[in-house]
Amino acid sequence: MDTHDLIKNIKSKKENVRASAWQNAYTIGAPAIKPMATFMRNVDLEVARAAKRALWNIVRYACRPGCESIAKAVVAELIALCGDDQPAAVRREVLWMLSEIGGDEVVDPIAALLTNQDLREDARMVLQRIPGNKSLAALKAGLTAAPQDFKLNIAQSLRQRGVKVPGLPCQKLVPTKETKVEPVGR
Repeated sequence: MDTHDLIKNIKSKKENVRASAWQNAYTIGAPAIKPMATFMRNVDLEVARAAKRALWNIVRYACRPGCESIAKAVVAELIALCGDDQPAAVRREVLWMLSEIGGDEVVDPIAALLTNQDLREDARMVLQRIPGNKSLAALKAGLTAAPQDFKLNIAQSLRQRGVKVPGLPCQKLVPTKETKVEPVGR
């Protein structure tokens, strides 16, 4: 199967043909990413779902041990889909794909989305998942630049990464109802 066959089969009205296409998309790899991202916007929900499954199949195949060159090509194609030319739904899915396969090379494009109202929560969570000092530094920089309504969210991600965040209390520890319980020892 080549890219042309994948595109033709993903659009098929036959469910078994579509299923076979997305299940075998990994054999094409990075060249299939951009066309599948385009089909994720298809008005036919089954075609859109098959395209999304094809992308995930490619990502999971590429992040296997020993596939570093394939992974690098896939990451480059996914990063290209983070721009404003893509709808938020596609970029959101791509962010989570990058969290599965990316390392330091994906941090800057993801961190840039911390200012995007529609994608900032996903970008924050993805940065939280990516190990290493670069993603941690991006979260710290994001905390400094974040609007007040988003600071608590980034602070929570930093706490999850083991960073103390003074001045921004954990909202999980704030009571939601008034209580008469007194601390022990009073």
